[in-house]
Amino acid sequence: MKRLESKIAVVAGASRGAGKGIALALGDAGATVYVAGRTIRDGPKPADGAPGTIEDTAEAVSARGGKGIAARTDCTVEEQVAALFDRVKREHGKVDVLANAVWGAADAFRAGEDPLAGWSRPFWEESPRYWRPMIDGGPFAYLLMSCYAARLMAATGRGLIVGVTDGVIDTAATDDYGGQLVWDLSHQCINRMMRAMSVEGKPRKIAVVTLMPGFMQTERVLAYVKTEEQKKMFRFDKSESVEYVGRAVAALAADKNVMEKTGKIHFVAELAREYGFTDIDGRQVPRFHAT
Repeated sequence: MKRLESKIAVVAGASRGAGKGIALALGDAGATVYVAGRTIRDGPKPADGAPGTIEDTAEAVSARGGKGIAARTDCTVEEQVAALFDRVKREHGKVDVLANAVWGAADAFRAGEDPLAGWSRPFWEESPRYWRPMIDGGPFAYLLMSCYAARLMAATGRGLIVGVTDGVIDTAATDDYGGQLVWDLSHQCINRMMRAMSVEGKPRKIAVVTLMPGFMQTERVLAYVKTEEQKKMFRFDKSESVEYVGRAVAALAADKNVMEKTGKIHFVAELAREYGFTDIDGRQVPRFHAT
């Protein structure tokens, strides 16, 4: 029996990126995974043409030994989130794991626009259009998904809610700045919100954990970082697959003492050493530093 064969998981933002990596790792461990996201095979594609659909991910989950269920959901629309968790309750009566990996920043970029250009401009030269995709398609989506998942978890007296963050260099620091105002604000909001959720979830044994991966080889990173010069600049040699963070989620979901982890930001690299998992190439990738 695979260690998560009896677990029911929902992964938000699983068409691609970290969400896809998390869904695949949960599938490896035998979980039933609701693959939630907007991109479907017969529907509109992202403006930048990024590959991946919820059907692709769900099929890959099943191929790895889990059960993948494609669940078309805009995680920023409450009615759709409510319908998703109504379905989960109807079909399984519970949810054990929610992994939040929604990130809507790509919705802010126009065709042909360099998504890295914003890091070279002060906030007053930036367009306000970045606000809604990064805030709604970030902390607000995390809030919606977590609210509905926690209602099911509270009823059963257990559960794990995970959020993926970025830009954290030192968990003791409060003045790290990612270099783009709205991007930075959205992740600081995620971090604080997950911490607050952990306090309220603890009496019901709902563990709320925030994960900080390294430089992930997402579909969009692979599309934009192509030349050897770019790879050298971004320290691509220190990058990791999206399944590395996924294996962290799977390890946490299998940990009977996961409540000891609640309320904290955990580096994926440190969890790899603790739980003994590796990236898909067999490496235990260390914490990422750009220098």
